[in-house]
Amino acid sequence: MFNKDEEKEPLARVGDVYLYKEDVASLVDDDMTPEDSTIFVTNYINTWASKQLLLTKSKINLPGEKLAEFDRLVSDYRADLYTRAYIEALVNQSQDTAVTQGQLLEFYEQEKENFKLNEKLVQLRFVGMSSQFLDRKGVEDKLKKWDKADKRYLDSIAVQFKKIHFNDSIWVSASRVIAEIPPLNRANEETHLKKSQFFELQDSLEVYLGLVTNVLEVNETAPFDYVEPDIKQLILNRRRLSYVKKLETDIIDEAIKKKEFEVYDNEN
Repeated sequence: MFNKDEEKEPLARVGDVYLYKEDVASLVDDDMTPEDSTIFVTNYINTWASKQLLLTKSKINLPGEKLAEFDRLVSDYRADLYTRAYIEALVNQSQDTAVTQGQLLEFYEQEKENFKLNEKLVQLRFVGMSSQFLDRKGVEDKLKKWDKADKRYLDSIAVQFKKIHFNDSIWVSASRVIAEIPPLNRANEETHLKKSQFFELQDSLEVYLGLVTNVLEVNETAPFDYVEPDIKQLILNRRRLSYVKKLETDIIDEAIKKKEFEVYDNEN
């Protein structure tokens, strides 16, 4: 009866350790030429052999206490990999990922002091247009007035604009606005990104017209809509931590009941 390893086709050997053809086969890309494949396998074999030889030398020459420490670290790392994968699988199977609007709002109200802004937020509407656009004044007037007829008109000619942002009910970070409007920068944002401020900015190619409807400064409380995705993730993370903590407690309790785990009293 052949040993399983004896049925494999060896490519190289270092001491009693073998590298088999099947270990390398999956690493070779199908689109490699025969020449490239040969070079790749040869390099892989040499790298593998170098590691094995260094490993052998290290086991001979390193102090015993250092080897014992490494063995413990490897054992701990292996245990961590297995347990993390197992816990993750259990969490994915069991965790409730549904979060209601009521739960989100309750969390926000309870933790509101922790949701301080580290960047200015603005609500605004703006358009970017060619510097050759003819009815610039008309667009400016409609952006300022902003009744239903103005919205419908600007929507109807939206294809003529380079950029548009008409949803002034959402909060946007100042950095994002600066990224969208090239003439705007950190040096001039205090001038243009102010509440009720209309701005007209131009670079060599485009003109940007916009109206800032609201502003929240650094260290003010972040609005719920802006942090809602973060709140959901925080709730799910807390659920996960609670589940894992309960799992660890339950598994110990079960092991004690089944007499699979006990702690010895060595004080006497």
